[in-house]
Amino acid sequence: MIPDDLTRALAAMLGDRLSTGKSDLALHGRSETWHPEMPPDAVAYPETTAEVAEVVRLCAARGVPVIGWGTGTALEGHASAPRGGVTVDFRRMDRVLEVLEEDMLVRVQPGCTRVRLNEELRATGLMFPVDPGADASVGGMASTRASGTTALRYGTMRDHVRGLEVVLADGRAIRTGGVSGGLARKSSAGYDLTSLFVGAEGTLGLITELTLKLHGQPEAVAAAVCAFPDTASAIGCVIDATAMGIVPARCEFVDAATVAILNDLDGAGLPVGPHLLLEFHGSDAGVAEAAERFGAAATDRGGAGYAWATEAEARTRLWDMRHRAYHTILRSRPGSTAVVTDVCVPVSRLGEAIERAAAAVAASPIPGPILGHVGDGNYHAILLVDRDRPEELEEAKRLSDAMVRDAQALGGTATGEHGVGLGKLHHMEAEHGAAWDVMGLVKRALDPEGVMNPGKLVRGN
Repeated sequence: MIPDDLTRALAAMLGDRLSTGKSDLALHGRSETWHPEMPPDAVAYPETTAEVAEVVRLCAARGVPVIGWGTGTALEGHASAPRGGVTVDFRRMDRVLEVLEEDMLVRVQPGCTRVRLNEELRATGLMFPVDPGADASVGGMASTRASGTTALRYGTMRDHVRGLEVVLADGRAIRTGGVSGGLARKSSAGYDLTSLFVGAEGTLGLITELTLKLHGQPEAVAAAVCAFPDTASAIGCVIDATAMGIVPARCEFVDAATVAILNDLDGAGLPVGPHLLLEFHGSDAGVAEAAERFGAAATDRGGAGYAWATEAEARTRLWDMRHRAYHTILRSRPGSTAVVTDVCVPVSRLGEAIERAAAAVAASPIPGPILGHVGDGNYHAILLVDRDRPEELEEAKRLSDAMVRDAQALGGTATGEHGVGLGKLHHMEAEHGAAWDVMGLVKRALDPEGVMNPGKLVRGN
């Protein structure tokens, strides 16, 4: 429990924007996946950076943990409160502050979601392309260094955050990327603090404003689907196409198990087998050429049924289905939850990694459909477990750990985009060695009392 005087001080500042209701606490202790519920002691709903700073100052003075919250779509327990404390929910800080069209930048508050941001940008001819699937908040996306379906062409959050406003553990608000907040296209002045906070998962401070890089909306868009005889053929096609200079905006892999579920529950109507789901952006002529050349590469690898279309309705239906895939897979086993892997390997080793993962799942009683962003070597196995059978959870965690170790042995990583949180913490030493201890030194320098999102990302915090 947090001290009564802290509750009184926060309530005096926030009024009814401080909540201690059981349902609200439970909501902010839940995870989208298998992690147990770990609720905070209170939830604050600030509206300004000054309020965030005061919440942090009040909590830090009493050694009370502070946890940031965007939309709650994180998958590794990033926003849970294993030690209680105060969760800072940014839903009231969701404004698009300024669109700098000529500089192709936008200043935005952390609670704004990616879909809302693009709705605001629609009339400008610009877009924010990073798409993790869920309608996540941009602050949360920056905190986990998210990417998603468009990373192959456009890059990840690391490539799009030009500057930040961050409230530190002592209540100071600083700007990274210079006091202007990263408006200049480049700088050689000092440490790259922006990159330090992107991916820090709220363990070093709370992001209260972001300056984001934008892109022009493409003149033409085409979507395509292609079936393959096996995983190796599908991955080989991606490697061939990339070598030919064909870079789709999206390049997604779904295995036969995923296709069967999408057919049954989402009316996909696809032949059961491995598929690539693709999208091409550019000029009318460029999109047509890229789609046709990719089709030729697919045919050379045994692809069948390759078809591409430019109609918005067909494209929307395809990607809505892909974005729903996680929850559709959950519905295939009613009452289940999931351990979700997030390994990323060099693309040259991806087929090998997926085939090993599929073999491990096949030898296990746990269902585990596999899908992922194959253009950049990132795949997910959705390991479905019965919430009431702890032995299934242990088996799924065993499978997940084996996939991570295999990925690391192939030169890859435990997490390509979901982040560390609680779920991947035990893989950090193997992945980073002595560098993990250096991360701990940075944490202790900026947060010596360990109040910012404790228990995540670094050792012993």
